[in-house]
Amino acid sequence: MNSAPPHTRRRLAWLDALRGLASMVVVFEHALQPLWPEARAPIKAVFDPGWYGVLVFFLVSGYIVPASLERRGSVRAFWISRFFRLWPLFTVCVAGMALLAAVGWDSLHTWWDSRPAALALAHAGMLQNLLYAPNLANVLWTLSYEMAFYLLLTAMFTLGVHRRSTATALAFAASAVLGAGLLPVTLLSAGGAGRMLTVVVVVTAVLAAGLAAVLRGGRRVRQVGAVVIAGTILLLLAVNQSYPGPWQGLFILATMFAGTALYRVETGQIGHGHIAWVALIPVAGLWLARAESGVQVAIAAAWLTFAAGVALRHRTMPSWLTWLGLVSYSIYLLHPLLLESVEFFLPDATAVPLAVRLTLLAAVYATLLGLCALTWRWVEMPAQRLGRRLISRAEPRAEPGLERAASA
Repeated sequence: MNSAPPHTRRRLAWLDALRGLASMVVVFEHALQPLWPEARAPIKAVFDPGWYGVLVFFLVSGYIVPASLERRGSVRAFWISRFFRLWPLFTVCVAGMALLAAVGWDSLHTWWDSRPAALALAHAGMLQNLLYAPNLANVLWTLSYEMAFYLLLTAMFTLGVHRRSTATALAFAASAVLGAGLLPVTLLSAGGAGRMLTVVVVVTAVLAAGLAAVLRGGRRVRQVGAVVIAGTILLLLAVNQSYPGPWQGLFILATMFAGTALYRVETGQIGHGHIAWVALIPVAGLWLARAESGVQVAIAAAWLTFAAGVALRHRTMPSWLTWLGLVSYSIYLLHPLLLESVEFFLPDATAVPLAVRLTLLAAVYATLLGLCALTWRWVEMPAQRLGRRLISRAEPRAEPGLERAASA
């Protein structure tokens, strides 16, 4: 990451700043239950910090990740980059949560006892949330939507329709508005361990075959593989009943493609008139969340925050905030391990004085940031360097400067 040219790092600092802010807000959301449970419902009724944080993340991903694929022009390089950006630290997080489950600190140990193969395979593909498998860490559900986005990007790029970001965003938003209450959302939610394993194996095999066709086949085979990938992901989105729910999943994809459309506007690929169409995406979200005012405020705040980031993108960002963005993937994945441990040792937070709990919250933040500095140094950065070396061998024209902006 630090090998990116200085002008590239400065140009992308506003994205790091947004990610740093979002990661801190998500940690606060998840710290409420174990450390300040009496405030959780009142806060979320007014402003849902979790939704705010993840929507900012999704907008950033939508804005910059497609640029990484398109500027290289190589699906193979894109997936090498994604693998070494996401999976090493993801593995650390899953291993940590599995350890907590094994020692009884986390309730998911019952799933390991009854459905270990399905759970392991679903997480290996990062699609566990779309396969109705429980997330080993509560934050991992968002990575399933990231993975769905990457697979759809791959399919669209292969089919040559990747620049239709605005239309795609509107299509997902319209699907959420028009069909959220009509989707057959029970297809993957019923059945026992055998059915879950069958679904996970079949979906994984189909997606693997589609991706292999895109990476290695001739023109016609690549197109067929792209259609298989897109069709499978759209089916999973249509029948998904996992958290956060049917319309939320479709709205998340609409949000990510809206971020891509805004990137295309800024780079002159499409006209500024598309901004008016993109503005319909948060409007759709506000309508879909009409029964939850806290979520509505979070949606509006996330879009306003991203708009502020775009407006200030040429300004110098605070170094501490860009550093938080640099380690934001570690912050996002590792904080559940600390909070699960706190909850185990503090089963009744309300019995402890608030001042003590707030001090403990500060200690959690401090410990987390120290841990993230280590995982960035010893896990994330070496993995990304290895990924860049592999890309440079396979794709000499790759542009590693974009890697620092690729969202977790």
